[in-house]
Amino acid sequence: MKPLVTLLTGGARSGKSQKALELAQKAKHPLFVATGQAFDAEMKDRIARHQRERGPQFGLVEEPTELAQVLQRLPQNTDLVLIDCLTLWLNNLIYQEGEQERYPQVEALLLILKKPPCPVILVTNELGLGMVPENPLARRFRDLQGRLNQEVAALADQVLMMVSGLPIFLKSVD
Repeated sequence: MKPLVTLLTGGARSGKSQKALELAQKAKHPLFVATGQAFDAEMKDRIARHQRERGPQFGLVEEPTELAQVLQRLPQNTDLVLIDCLTLWLNNLIYQEGEQERYPQVEALLLILKKPPCPVILVTNELGLGMVPENPLARRFRDLQGRLNQEVAALADQVLMMVSGLPIFLKSVD
């Protein structure tokens, strides 16, 4: 049986990461894959706070771009992977690789999600619920993120949208 893939989406501060941690804590040896990078003091503080919230039971891999490689080379005993978040990951790809229609890293992640090595929980932001961004790059990012979210959701076994800390099941395991 294929390991479960779960996607959590929602707006900023909707409770996505907290719900993902709650789901992941059922594992004995969960691995947290962080895509955020500390480019300023506020982000450094945010990362430190998140590390304290997770606690010591989570292994940690910080990887801004190569998520498929992480999933292919998991530490021994890893029985669940939590990736937080796909939005920062896509931002990192655009920053490092420039604007592209498709990224090989996205294709590699989608391929491995078809047959993941263990259960995987992915966190992403739902960007299409607000106003149309005013500049071309922001609109392009929104479009790329929307397509990425759709592709991951199509492969996921369950998809939850978080609203005000409450999960709405968009797709669930029978």
